[in-house]
Amino acid sequence: MIVATLLNSDFLTLANLSNVLTRAAFIGIIAVGATFVIISGGIDLSVGSMAALIAGSMILVMNAISPSLGSVGIILIGMLCALLIGAGAGLLHGTVITKGRIEPFIVTLGTLGIFRSVLTYLSQGGSISLNNTLSDAYSPVFYGKLLGIPIPILVFAAVALLGGLILNRTRYGRYVQATGSNEQVARYAAVNVTQVKIITYVIQGVCVALATLLYVPRLGSASPSTGLLWELEAIAAVIIGGTALKGGSGRIWGTVVGAILLVTIENVLNLTSIISVYLNAAVQGVVIIIVAFMQRGKRT
Repeated sequence: MIVATLLNSDFLTLANLSNVLTRAAFIGIIAVGATFVIISGGIDLSVGSMAALIAGSMILVMNAISPSLGSVGIILIGMLCALLIGAGAGLLHGTVITKGRIEPFIVTLGTLGIFRSVLTYLSQGGSISLNNTLSDAYSPVFYGKLLGIPIPILVFAAVALLGGLILNRTRYGRYVQATGSNEQVARYAAVNVTQVKIITYVIQGVCVALATLLYVPRLGSASPSTGLLWELEAIAAVIIGGTALKGGSGRIWGTVVGAILLVTIENVLNLTSIISVYLNAAVQGVVIIIVAFMQRGKRT
Protein backbone atom coordinates (compact mmCIF):
# COMPACT_ATOMS: atom_id res chain seq x y z
CA MET A 1 0.00 0.00 0.00
CA ILE A 2 2.87 2.36 0.78
CA VAL A 3 4.39 1.76 -2.65
CA ALA A 4 0.99 2.20 -4.30
CA THR A 5 0.43 5.50 -2.49
CA LEU A 6 3.86 6.77 -3.47
CA LEU A 7 3.15 5.90 -7.10
CA ASN A 8 -0.31 7.48 -7.08
CA SER A 9 -1.81 9.55 -4.28
CA ASP A 10 -5.33 8.56 -5.36
CA PHE A 11 -4.81 5.00 -4.14
CA LEU A 12 -5.67 5.64 -0.49
CA THR A 13 -8.72 7.77 -1.19
CA LEU A 14 -11.96 6.46 0.30
CA ALA A 15 -13.56 6.27 -3.14
CA ASN A 16 -10.73 4.15 -4.56
CA LEU A 17 -10.54 1.79 -1.57
CA SER A 18 -14.31 1.32 -1.74
CA ASN A 19 -13.96 0.55 -5.44
CA VAL A 20 -11.22 -2.01 -4.73
CA LEU A 21 -13.28 -3.81 -2.08
CA THR A 22 -16.43 -3.75 -4.22
CA ARG A 23 -14.53 -5.23 -7.16
CA ALA A 24 -12.96 -7.80 -4.83
CA ALA A 25 -16.42 -8.74 -3.55
CA PHE A 26 -17.52 -10.29 -6.86
CA ILE A 27 -14.36 -12.32 -7.35
CA GLY A 28 -14.22 -13.10 -3.63
CA ILE A 29 -17.74 -14.52 -3.46
CA ILE A 30 -16.98 -16.82 -6.39
CA ALA A 31 -13.60 -17.68 -4.87
CA VAL A 32 -15.23 -18.77 -1.60
CA GLY A 33 -17.14 -21.40 -3.58
CA ALA A 34 -13.98 -22.30 -5.50
CA THR A 35 -12.19 -22.86 -2.19
CA PHE A 36 -14.57 -25.71 -1.34
CA VAL A 37 -14.17 -27.24 -4.80
CA ILE A 38 -10.38 -27.03 -4.82
CA ILE A 39 -9.98 -28.29 -1.24
CA SER A 40 -12.08 -31.34 -2.18
CA GLY A 41 -9.67 -32.05 -5.03
CA GLY A 42 -11.72 -30.57 -7.87
CA ILE A 43 -11.66 -27.53 -10.14
CA ASP A 44 -14.29 -25.46 -11.93
CA LEU A 45 -13.19 -23.64 -15.07
CA SER A 46 -16.69 -22.63 -16.10
CA VAL A 47 -17.57 -19.97 -13.50
CA GLY A 48 -17.18 -17.00 -15.86
CA SER A 49 -19.35 -18.59 -18.54
CA MET A 50 -21.82 -19.71 -15.89
CA ALA A 51 -22.07 -16.12 -14.68
CA ALA A 52 -22.77 -14.92 -18.22
CA LEU A 53 -25.53 -17.49 -18.70
CA ILE A 54 -27.07 -16.70 -15.31
CA ALA A 55 -26.98 -12.96 -16.01
CA GLY A 56 -28.60 -13.29 -19.43
CA SER A 57 -31.22 -15.78 -18.23
CA MET A 58 -32.31 -13.76 -15.22
CA ILE A 59 -32.62 -10.61 -17.34
CA LEU A 60 -34.76 -12.43 -19.92
CA VAL A 61 -36.99 -13.82 -17.17
CA MET A 62 -37.35 -10.43 -15.47
CA ASN A 63 -38.22 -8.69 -18.73
CA ALA A 64 -40.83 -11.35 -19.53
CA ILE A 65 -42.71 -11.09 -16.21
CA SER A 66 -45.86 -9.00 -16.06
CA PRO A 67 -45.27 -5.50 -14.63
CA SER A 68 -48.32 -6.04 -12.42
CA LEU A 69 -46.11 -7.93 -9.96
CA GLY A 70 -44.17 -4.74 -9.24
CA SER A 71 -40.46 -4.11 -9.64
CA VAL A 72 -39.50 -5.61 -6.27
CA GLY A 73 -41.40 -8.83 -6.95
CA ILE A 74 -39.88 -9.15 -10.41
CA ILE A 75 -36.37 -8.57 -9.07
CA LEU A 76 -36.85 -11.20 -6.36
CA ILE A 77 -38.03 -13.71 -8.96
CA GLY A 78 -34.98 -12.86 -11.08
CA MET A 79 -32.70 -13.45 -8.09
CA LEU A 80 -34.38 -16.78 -7.36
CA CYS A 81 -33.94 -17.73 -11.01
CA ALA A 82 -30.24 -16.90 -10.78
CA LEU A 83 -29.76 -19.02 -7.65
CA LEU A 84 -31.63 -21.98 -9.17
CA ILE A 85 -29.58 -21.87 -12.37
CA GLY A 86 -26.35 -21.63 -10.39
CA ALA A 87 -27.29 -24.50 -8.09
CA GLY A 88 -28.47 -26.54 -11.09
CA ALA A 89 -25.22 -25.97 -12.96
CA GLY A 90 -23.27 -27.01 -9.87
CA LEU A 91 -25.42 -30.11 -9.46
CA LEU A 92 -24.81 -30.98 -13.12
CA HIS A 93 -21.06 -30.63 -12.70
CA GLY A 94 -20.94 -32.64 -9.50
CA THR A 95 -23.12 -35.43 -10.85
CA VAL A 96 -21.29 -35.82 -14.17
CA ILE A 97 -17.89 -35.71 -12.46
CA THR A 98 -18.73 -38.23 -9.73
CA LYS A 99 -21.17 -40.55 -11.46
CA GLY A 100 -19.45 -40.41 -14.83
CA ARG A 101 -15.98 -40.56 -13.26
CA ILE A 102 -14.72 -37.84 -15.58
CA GLU A 103 -11.97 -35.41 -14.60
CA PRO A 104 -13.34 -32.06 -13.33
CA PHE A 105 -11.00 -30.25 -15.70
CA ILE A 106 -12.63 -31.92 -18.72
CA VAL A 107 -16.23 -31.51 -17.55
CA THR A 108 -15.96 -27.84 -16.61
CA LEU A 109 -13.87 -27.03 -19.67
CA GLY A 110 -16.73 -28.44 -21.72
CA THR A 111 -19.42 -26.48 -19.90
CA LEU A 112 -17.27 -23.35 -20.14
CA GLY A 113 -17.91 -23.44 -23.87
CA ILE A 114 -21.50 -24.64 -23.59
CA PHE A 115 -22.69 -21.96 -21.14
CA ARG A 116 -21.17 -19.07 -23.06
CA SER A 117 -22.43 -20.43 -26.38
CA VAL A 118 -25.98 -20.67 -25.03
CA LEU A 119 -25.79 -17.06 -23.81
CA THR A 120 -24.41 -15.97 -27.19
CA TYR A 121 -27.34 -17.72 -28.89
CA LEU A 122 -29.89 -16.14 -26.54
CA SER A 123 -28.41 -12.68 -27.09
CA GLN A 124 -27.85 -13.26 -30.83
CA GLY A 125 -24.25 -12.19 -30.31
CA GLY A 126 -25.24 -8.86 -28.78
CA SER A 127 -26.34 -7.82 -25.32
CA ILE A 128 -29.48 -8.49 -23.29
CA SER A 129 -30.63 -5.46 -21.31
CA LEU A 130 -33.10 -4.90 -18.51
CA ASN A 131 -35.91 -2.51 -19.33
CA ASN A 132 -35.37 0.97 -17.90
CA THR A 133 -37.88 0.67 -15.08
CA LEU A 134 -36.36 -2.55 -13.75
CA SER A 135 -32.82 -1.29 -14.26
CA ASP A 136 -33.53 1.78 -12.12
CA ALA A 137 -35.21 -0.31 -9.42
CA TYR A 138 -32.42 -2.91 -9.39
CA SER A 139 -29.42 -0.53 -9.41
CA PRO A 140 -29.40 0.04 -5.59
CA VAL A 141 -28.37 -3.61 -5.15
CA PHE A 142 -24.99 -2.67 -6.66
CA TYR A 143 -24.74 1.04 -5.93
CA GLY A 144 -26.61 1.11 -2.62
CA LYS A 145 -25.09 1.19 0.86
CA LEU A 146 -26.09 -0.11 4.26
CA LEU A 147 -24.59 1.67 7.28
CA GLY A 148 -22.32 3.44 4.82
CA ILE A 149 -20.91 0.19 3.42
CA PRO A 150 -21.57 -0.88 -0.20
CA ILE A 151 -24.00 -3.80 -0.35
CA PRO A 152 -21.66 -6.09 -2.40
CA ILE A 153 -19.00 -5.77 0.32
CA LEU A 154 -21.50 -6.72 3.04
CA VAL A 155 -22.66 -9.75 1.05
CA PHE A 156 -19.02 -10.77 0.49
CA ALA A 157 -18.34 -10.54 4.23
CA ALA A 158 -21.44 -12.63 5.02
CA VAL A 159 -20.57 -15.30 2.43
CA ALA A 160 -16.96 -15.48 3.67
CA LEU A 161 -18.08 -15.77 7.29
CA LEU A 162 -20.61 -18.49 6.48
CA GLY A 163 -18.09 -20.31 4.29
CA GLY A 164 -15.49 -20.21 7.06
CA LEU A 165 -17.95 -21.58 9.60
CA ILE A 166 -19.01 -24.41 7.29
CA LEU A 167 -15.43 -25.35 6.40
CA ASN A 168 -13.97 -25.18 9.90
CA ARG A 169 -16.88 -25.82 12.27
CA THR A 170 -19.02 -28.49 10.63
CA ARG A 171 -18.74 -32.19 9.90
CA TYR A 172 -19.25 -31.44 6.21
CA GLY A 173 -16.25 -29.10 6.23
CA ARG A 174 -14.08 -31.84 7.72
CA TYR A 175 -15.35 -34.26 5.09
CA VAL A 176 -14.40 -31.81 2.31
CA GLN A 177 -10.84 -31.61 3.62
CA ALA A 178 -10.62 -35.37 4.15
CA THR A 179 -11.86 -36.03 0.60
CA GLY A 180 -9.27 -33.72 -0.91
CA SER A 181 -6.47 -35.04 1.28
CA ASN A 182 -7.00 -38.71 0.44
CA GLU A 183 -10.21 -39.78 -1.23
CA GLN A 184 -9.67 -43.49 -0.67
CA VAL A 185 -8.98 -43.08 3.05
CA ALA A 186 -12.07 -40.88 3.31
CA ARG A 187 -14.15 -43.69 1.77
CA TYR A 188 -12.72 -46.16 4.30
CA ALA A 189 -13.76 -43.71 7.03
CA ALA A 190 -17.38 -43.97 5.79
CA VAL A 191 -17.39 -40.53 4.17
CA ASN A 192 -19.89 -40.28 1.31
CA VAL A 193 -17.32 -38.84 -1.08
CA THR A 194 -19.76 -38.61 -3.99
CA GLN A 195 -22.20 -36.53 -1.97
CA VAL A 196 -19.43 -34.33 -0.58
CA LYS A 197 -18.12 -33.53 -4.05
CA ILE A 198 -21.54 -32.83 -5.52
CA ILE A 199 -22.34 -30.41 -2.71
CA THR A 200 -19.05 -28.53 -3.25
CA TYR A 201 -20.01 -27.87 -6.87
CA VAL A 202 -23.51 -26.78 -5.82
CA ILE A 203 -21.90 -24.35 -3.36
CA GLN A 204 -19.73 -23.06 -6.19
CA GLY A 205 -22.75 -22.58 -8.43
CA VAL A 206 -24.69 -20.72 -5.74
CA CYS A 207 -21.70 -18.46 -5.10
CA VAL A 208 -21.45 -17.66 -8.81
CA ALA A 209 -25.17 -16.86 -8.83
CA LEU A 210 -24.83 -14.56 -5.80
CA ALA A 211 -21.95 -12.68 -7.40
CA THR A 212 -23.87 -12.40 -10.67
CA LEU A 213 -27.12 -11.10 -9.20
CA LEU A 214 -25.05 -8.41 -7.45
CA TYR A 215 -23.17 -7.62 -10.65
CA VAL A 216 -26.09 -7.38 -13.09
CA PRO A 217 -27.44 -4.05 -11.74
CA ARG A 218 -24.04 -2.45 -12.38
CA LEU A 219 -24.71 -2.26 -16.12
CA GLY A 220 -28.22 -3.66 -16.32
CA SER A 221 -27.21 -5.96 -19.14
CA ALA A 222 -25.40 -9.17 -20.08
CA SER A 223 -23.36 -10.06 -23.14
CA PRO A 224 -21.09 -12.88 -24.35
CA SER A 225 -18.18 -11.06 -22.68
CA THR A 226 -19.82 -10.98 -19.24
CA GLY A 227 -17.74 -12.84 -16.64
CA LEU A 228 -14.80 -13.22 -19.01
CA LEU A 229 -11.76 -14.63 -17.13
CA TRP A 230 -13.59 -14.66 -13.79
CA GLU A 231 -12.49 -18.28 -13.39
CA LEU A 232 -8.85 -17.22 -13.65
CA GLU A 233 -9.32 -14.49 -11.04
CA ALA A 234 -11.24 -16.77 -8.66
CA ILE A 235 -8.69 -19.58 -8.87
CA ALA A 236 -5.85 -17.08 -8.46
CA ALA A 237 -7.49 -15.67 -5.32
CA VAL A 238 -7.85 -19.17 -3.86
CA ILE A 239 -4.25 -20.14 -4.63
CA ILE A 240 -2.82 -16.83 -3.39
CA GLY A 241 -4.81 -17.40 -0.20
CA GLY A 242 -2.86 -20.57 0.51
CA THR A 243 -5.25 -23.31 -0.58
CA ALA A 244 -3.34 -26.27 -1.98
CA LEU A 245 -3.99 -26.87 -5.68
CA LYS A 246 -3.98 -30.62 -5.05
CA GLY A 247 -6.64 -30.25 -2.38
CA GLY A 248 -6.85 -31.30 1.23
CA SER A 249 -6.23 -27.97 2.93
CA GLY A 250 -7.21 -24.34 2.63
CA ARG A 251 -8.62 -21.34 4.44
CA ILE A 252 -11.54 -19.08 3.60
CA TRP A 253 -9.88 -16.07 5.22
CA GLY A 254 -6.85 -16.71 2.99
CA THR A 255 -9.12 -16.64 -0.05
CA VAL A 256 -10.58 -13.31 1.12
CA VAL A 257 -7.08 -11.86 1.44
CA GLY A 258 -6.16 -13.35 -1.94
CA ALA A 259 -9.14 -11.72 -3.67
CA ILE A 260 -8.41 -8.32 -2.14
CA LEU A 261 -4.69 -8.59 -2.93
CA LEU A 262 -5.39 -9.60 -6.52
CA VAL A 263 -7.75 -6.69 -7.12
CA THR A 264 -5.36 -4.31 -5.35
CA ILE A 265 -2.57 -5.30 -7.73
CA GLU A 266 -4.91 -4.76 -10.68
CA ASN A 267 -5.96 -1.38 -9.26
CA VAL A 268 -2.36 -0.25 -8.76
CA LEU A 269 -1.47 -1.24 -12.31
CA ASN A 270 -4.47 0.71 -13.61
CA LEU A 271 -3.62 3.82 -11.57
CA THR A 272 0.09 3.86 -12.36
CA SER A 273 0.11 2.49 -15.92
CA ILE A 274 3.25 0.50 -15.06
CA ILE A 275 1.84 -2.28 -17.21
CA SER A 276 -0.91 -2.00 -19.79
CA VAL A 277 -4.38 -2.80 -18.43
CA TYR A 278 -4.66 -5.30 -21.27
CA LEU A 279 -2.01 -7.40 -19.53
CA ASN A 280 -3.91 -7.79 -16.24
CA ALA A 281 -4.83 -11.39 -17.07
CA ALA A 282 -1.18 -12.11 -17.88
CA VAL A 283 -0.14 -10.74 -14.48
CA GLN A 284 -2.74 -12.94 -12.77
CA GLY A 285 -1.47 -15.96 -14.69
CA VAL A 286 2.09 -15.24 -13.62
CA VAL A 287 0.95 -14.91 -9.99
CA ILE A 288 -0.76 -18.33 -10.15
CA ILE A 289 2.39 -19.96 -11.55
CA ILE A 290 4.63 -18.33 -8.94
CA VAL A 291 2.39 -19.34 -6.03
CA ALA A 292 2.08 -22.89 -7.42
CA PHE A 293 5.87 -23.13 -7.53
CA MET A 294 6.05 -21.89 -3.94
CA GLN A 295 3.53 -24.54 -2.86
CA ARG A 296 5.53 -27.19 -4.70
CA GLY A 297 8.67 -26.07 -2.92
CA LYS A 298 6.99 -26.41 0.48
CA ARG A 299 5.83 -29.96 -0.32
CA THR A 300 9.31 -31.03 -1.33
